[in-house]
Amino acid sequence: MAKYDQPRLAVRKMYKLFINGAFVRSESGRSDPLWDGSEFGANIARGSRKDVRDAVVAARSAQPKWLATNPGTRGLILYRLAEMMEARHEELVDRVREGSDLSATAAETEVVAAIDRVIWYAGWCDKYNALLSTRNPVAGPHFNFSTAEPTGVVGILAPDEPALLGLVSVLMPALVSANAVVLVASEKDPRTAIVFAEALATSDLPAGVANIITGFRAELGPILAKHMDVNAIAFPDGPLTEELQRHAAENVKRTHPYHRKGRDEWFEPAAQSLDAVAAYSEIKTIWHPAGI
Repeated sequence: MAKYDQPRLAVRKMYKLFINGAFVRSESGRSDPLWDGSEFGANIARGSRKDVRDAVVAARSAQPKWLATNPGTRGLILYRLAEMMEARHEELVDRVREGSDLSATAAETEVVAAIDRVIWYAGWCDKYNALLSTRNPVAGPHFNFSTAEPTGVVGILAPDEPALLGLVSVLMPALVSANAVVLVASEKDPRTAIVFAEALATSDLPAGVANIITGFRAELGPILAKHMDVNAIAFPDGPLTEELQRHAAENVKRTHPYHRKGRDEWFEPAAQSLDAVAAYSEIKTIWHPAGI
């Protein structure tokens, strides 16, 4: 057998955006180098205004189909996402380690916690509405029902850390309640988010339901907040909070600043809850005459 001993350069990874179920280059063609200390890590696509708009169009088109999917089937699809994450377990651990300077044990702990959290939320798909809905007491010959419906298209700015657990903690509640999402990945190190997107792409989740864009939070966040076809936006409480709330007020967009004081808080039981699902739901009330 011939021996191949020619010198070669390392193959540098170019991470793309995940929009409408496909991995695409930024419309602007821009990318930014990501460094691991003094070592080159990867090229990261830098999302633009046009990329955000394309993602919102995809999400708006996909959301009614996701809502029409049987809740039990939605749960199975999200469970399938956990299966795909499990299949990429080692790769996710490597990416979390690279982006956070964690030990192998700490990275392993985060990946396991993230997979378990996806499974936990998957189980709520066919249950949350029963707990959030109610029959209201009224005087007169009427029934009065309150039921949970999705907000619609949700923009989310993911936390910088924990890169994987934080991402699934803010994404999953919106998917459980049948919303479609445009998510801006961690600015510190978005590689984990794109590997997660590769699991999304093979999870049976309909194209456009979850879109992941990389780039600068200060650039992409206000675009999402101003977009008139985005119904809600979630973001870490910080320097952008006031600006995002001001832009969101222009079309009465719901805002969800989330508060986590440190990495450890994302591992606590309070970081996963039915309240998080309710935050991305609209409680609609229906009156109906009795006996008809």
